[in-house]
Amino acid sequence: MYILLAILLLAILIVVHEFGHFMAARAMKIDVREFAVGFGPKLIGWKSKKYETTFAIRLIPMGGYCSFYGEDDATGISKDDPRNFGKHNVWKRMFVILMGPMMNFILAFVVGTVMLWCSGVTVVKDPAEYDPFIQDVLASGPAQEAGMKAGDEVLEINGKNMMDGTMDTLLNTISSWKEEDGPLNMKIRRNGEIVEASVTPAWNEEAQKMQIGVYISGYLRTEARPVGFFEGFAESGKLCWNASGAILRALKNLVTKGEGLEDTAGPVGIVSMISTQVEGQVKQGGVGAGVGMFTQLLVLISINLGLMNLLPIPGLDGSRLVFGIIEVIRKKPVPPQKEAIVHLVGMGLLLLLMVFFTFKDVIKLFR
Repeated sequence: MYILLAILLLAILIVVHEFGHFMAARAMKIDVREFAVGFGPKLIGWKSKKYETTFAIRLIPMGGYCSFYGEDDATGISKDDPRNFGKHNVWKRMFVILMGPMMNFILAFVVGTVMLWCSGVTVVKDPAEYDPFIQDVLASGPAQEAGMKAGDEVLEINGKNMMDGTMDTLLNTISSWKEEDGPLNMKIRRNGEIVEASVTPAWNEEAQKMQIGVYISGYLRTEARPVGFFEGFAESGKLCWNASGAILRALKNLVTKGEGLEDTAGPVGIVSMISTQVEGQVKQGGVGAGVGMFTQLLVLISINLGLMNLLPIPGLDGSRLVFGIIEVIRKKPVPPQKEAIVHLVGMGLLLLLMVFFTFKDVIKLFR
């Protein structure tokens, strides 16, 4: 069920993106050849009586597409077709191209606004309190031998509550351990499930205290503050703006420093991440928490999809906009066949990249 929800989320985002192209084309009186939901073999299809547009629902529900007459025609067969996309005014074409990513931003803003109206703005409690968790587990330490993992939340040790709003209780309980105390019997929350672990601390000569071989950090405890009608719009705008900045910074660090390369993922990895996150929230906080996580991911991935499509990569909307800008500056278009070859080569490279990430995601799942 959670995998289907993840696929649904991606399908919504891509269909909304393509619907932006479609509605903009209708407004600009540009003919659309086909609008499809999904990929692969056609399940259902029909043709508009008013327009020469074919609508289709296809087998693989991982997105969709909106195609135009003469688009990416490297052979020049359709150059004399009056419906050819390239025959329309350059500003109209750029508007149609831009509205795909814009619909992703609009979707994120609208969903974010509704989410904030329903759940409120998350603010840090005053005074600040923390829920401790295991940030990292060192190799060959007592914690690793006991099966502890990064992300574990230690709820209790030998029946004593560790979730008292500080990290000190957990740290002190471990560092003050003595041999006669016996092992530390921990109750741990992991991905919404409760597991148990028994750990015996070891003396760390350098730190001069007992340790179990972990780095401990803490989540700031937060609470929801209701927002009014107009405040919801403002807070959603801030949310989308901050998310966009974080995504662009991450992309910059990926390109310039290689940071986060191991965290990149293709469709399989994204579906796995969404399903895991939503399932974990449902187990931990119920259906409401799962809906909240689904909504947050929809907002963030929609912004991500919009930004990625604006990059000047051949085959993506950003590259098509670049060709439009060149046409405005030169006052004549780049030869359509040459532009089509650039986009087709770009799409081929993107397809190979997707295959690579899919292979990487599958290997990661089996591990």
